[in-house]
Amino acid sequence: MKQAKQYYIYIMTNAQNGTLYTGVTNNLVRRVYEHRNKLVEGFTEKYDLNKLVYYEISDTVEVAIMREKQIKSGSRKKKLELINKFNKKWEDLYESII
Repeated sequence: MKQAKQYYIYIMTNAQNGTLYTGVTNNLVRRVYEHRNKLVEGFTEKYDLNKLVYYEISDTVEVAIMREKQIKSGSRKKKLELINKFNKKWEDLYESII
């Protein structure tokens, strides 16, 4: 039986209450590794966003993209509430997913 694919909506930062980046991927470990090691040029590299502080799992790419857009279009306050509810201490969650 083929394993169902999962998609991840995630938030990266550089410090508690710092700059935030919301993304979507089908491989969270690989994507966070790329951000942490600056293998992808762009926003996360420019602002040194290397801490995974939030993620959600979705079973479909459509739902994941819709949720990413919903989070991105929300206020900073909403993003902070989401992170604080999921990861009160703003710990880097990378080690817990590898």
